[in-house]
Amino acid sequence: MTVLTDQLGTEHRFETTPKRIISLVPSQTELLYDMGLEESIVGITKFCVHPFHFKSTKTIVGGTKQVKIDKIKALNPDIIIANKEENTLEIVESLKEICPVWVTDIITLDDNLQMIEDFGKLFNKRTSAQKWIDKTKFALEDFKNFIRDKEPKKVAYFIWANPYMVAGGNTFINELLKLNKFENIYDNHPTRGKAEQSVAKYEGRYPEIVIQKMRIQGDPDLVLLSSEPYPFKDEHAFELGRHTHHAITVFVDGEMFSWYGSRLVKAFEYFKQLQNRL
Repeated sequence: MTVLTDQLGTEHRFETTPKRIISLVPSQTELLYDMGLEESIVGITKFCVHPFHFKSTKTIVGGTKQVKIDKIKALNPDIIIANKEENTLEIVESLKEICPVWVTDIITLDDNLQMIEDFGKLFNKRTSAQKWIDKTKFALEDFKNFIRDKEPKKVAYFIWANPYMVAGGNTFINELLKLNKFENIYDNHPTRGKAEQSVAKYEGRYPEIVIQKMRIQGDPDLVLLSSEPYPFKDEHAFELGRHTHHAITVFVDGEMFSWYGSRLVKAFEYFKQLQNRL
């Protein structure tokens, strides 16, 4: 009997190592693959785009916010991997009737390393987990040396339009912005008013904002438009730029700023290229 605790503090007991995995989080699907668990993964979401061939070799069980319970049951999983932010409480609770649901909660870089270590124990892949932990730590230290002499810049990181929404504080995106010496002008943005009731469940971490108030809020040097989850276009860049004094608008790879797991190793190299472009 193995007893392990997930990042929400839920204790799980396993008689044997889980062999049939369903992953409901794209970045965690990629991590599981990179840890050598391809054969054990039986179900993924439609947003699990890495590795590319999974969309034709694995069963799609829905999205991150809506899943097909019958499909999941039919796969007879030993464990379902979810995330506090990506998946709803309702989904997690309903799936617990099928098998254990392991929930991650990633805000900091240390949370990310803890998740990798946990997966190593959970799936008996400790050596692989340690390899990715070492790779991540090495790439992080290398990037810290690279960024050391860079001047801080004020930024606004947009994730959605109609209504406009940004990454606020207490998010993994915000942690990576800080690592890049990007000072998020919405780090402490309050969530209040009718317009923001729709995102109240995110605890103000992804607030709706009034773009006409950007100058008052902090007048960013950079407006970053993420490639996901919203497909920003040039017209958005033009509109947002008009509401700052001098900001440069930059389209950025959302996966690099929001995906945790093994993706982080690639992200640090991407951040170097981004910094050099700026």
